[in-house]
Amino acid sequence: MAEHARTVVDLGAGTGKLTRALRAPGREVIAVEPSVGMRAKFSEVLPDVRVVEGTGESIPLPDSSVDTLVCAQAWHWVDTERAVPEAARVLRPGGRLSLVWNSRDLSVPWVAELDGILRDCAGAPREDRHVDRVGAPFEPVRRQDFRWSHPMTTGEVVDMVASRSYMITMEPAAREELLGRVRALLDPERPMEMPYVTECYRAELGSLRP
Repeated sequence: MAEHARTVVDLGAGTGKLTRALRAPGREVIAVEPSVGMRAKFSEVLPDVRVVEGTGESIPLPDSSVDTLVCAQAWHWVDTERAVPEAARVLRPGGRLSLVWNSRDLSVPWVAELDGILRDCAGAPREDRHVDRVGAPFEPVRRQDFRWSHPMTTGEVVDMVASRSYMITMEPAAREELLGRVRALLDPERPMEMPYVTECYRAELGSLRP
């Protein structure tokens, strides 16, 4: 995100995890979130940050009022035919659309194997991130990745997998079989770290608007 940005929108802000990092002296951050429950939780955690009801297709802000629009872990939910012109509407000339995803690093063999186990689950989501559908009036999308890792125990990895909605709704026998495969993949005696890749995409608003 450009350091000079003074008005920033966190689209699909949820409970404000990213919003905390977006705040800076002299910068106004506005959270946009469709869920009433999420907005209530957000206001408890960040009572000094404005949060409004809205979606990627309908952002309740004036034209040309925002320097940067950030959407983390949520752009794949939008209807790009409506969300792209809506983002262009609220951004000032030269404004920036920033899209972020946090993903497990599949270049690490055991993580790739874990991902394969999870994708055997019928309800596991297949994300289409729609990054290639940003298009005009934005300039071409640029990407930069950041790799990092988070220490986790075997139990924490299993708990993380078990907490997924598609796992919770599985038949108990099938769920336990899949969790058994996850446990067999992990070494309970070895300290481990879960490697992640943070994928950051940005597209600047060009001179031609829709």
